[in-house]
Amino acid sequence: MSLRTVAKIVTANEQAEGVGARVRRSIGIMSQRNFDPFLMFDHFSSSGKNGFPEHPHRGQETITLVLNGAIAHEDFTGSKGILYAGDLQFMTAGKGVVHSEMPVPNPDGSPTVGLQLWVDLPNNMKGIKPRYRDLREWEIPEVVTDDGKVTIKVISGKSHGVESVKELAYTPVNYYYYKVRAGGKFKQELQPGFNYWLYVLKGHNFVLNGDTKVGQYQNAFFNEEGDYITGQNAATKDTKDTEVEFILVGGKKLNQEVVQYGPFVASSRENIQKAFQDYQYGRNGFENIKTWRTLISGGVTKEMIEGPLNGNLEKRAARKQAFLDKQESKKIAASAPAEPELIKDEL
Repeated sequence: MSLRTVAKIVTANEQAEGVGARVRRSIGIMSQRNFDPFLMFDHFSSSGKNGFPEHPHRGQETITLVLNGAIAHEDFTGSKGILYAGDLQFMTAGKGVVHSEMPVPNPDGSPTVGLQLWVDLPNNMKGIKPRYRDLREWEIPEVVTDDGKVTIKVISGKSHGVESVKELAYTPVNYYYYKVRAGGKFKQELQPGFNYWLYVLKGHNFVLNGDTKVGQYQNAFFNEEGDYITGQNAATKDTKDTEVEFILVGGKKLNQEVVQYGPFVASSRENIQKAFQDYQYGRNGFENIKTWRTLISGGVTKEMIEGPLNGNLEKRAARKQAFLDKQESKKIAASAPAEPELIKDEL
């Protein structure tokens, strides 16, 4: 097995996006246009009525992870709901979708913070029907290693023998959320044929592969060859302030030309022009735009949360407890000794 080395490091500088939102973008910029199959990556922050009101997508998938607060979403197919901290949503735009993503006001006034990734679809799947898959924070398997110093949420993929097997995206993606305390070390195996990158959310003492320091808001892009990476938190004092948090993401290379204009991704320039026309005239996947009226683009209210967005926190807590109880029952059943097999005497 060989080490996969770092090809380049990009710093995500803050910029305005949407309506009053702020993002740190490290894929989809001049210095890193795309990274097969990834089209864009934003570390976003928004609050109040500042967010991402109704806008279209075609020919791609989006993956959204909420880090702080909550974000409401809706689209013109009738889908709607709320993602709270730790939740993810995998959206396939396919032949076309128009949706809104707006922050839910936090009681303490803090902004909603999250990560959004745009992933290319294979050309033969760009015209499929839109779909959503929500992944709640309690559904994500977790592994703890290195004497408790390293914690990994296995959102998609396999790490240290723990695997997330849910079908989440048409384009195969590995997605890991790491927390590494001072002195913590790890080795993460990678899949062949996948491009990988690592974005540091928090911390200033993170060292990759023994010799490459990656700081907060920096994205390290790896070369194509190699079977694993290693990392460590070089801090010597173990406090909350010295903890390192990062995501490691990989995607199966599609090896196809990327033709993109804003939220439209296609297999040719002609199909990009067609996407604009279809969106403008409400056809070929955008028919619902003629009658759809957004609920949340002007801001999210408590009445929306308790009503059509189905975001009641007590009901959410009940769903979480039901899931945990079911998982515990499975563990008990798996650990129970097998019943002895009864053998009849033959006369």
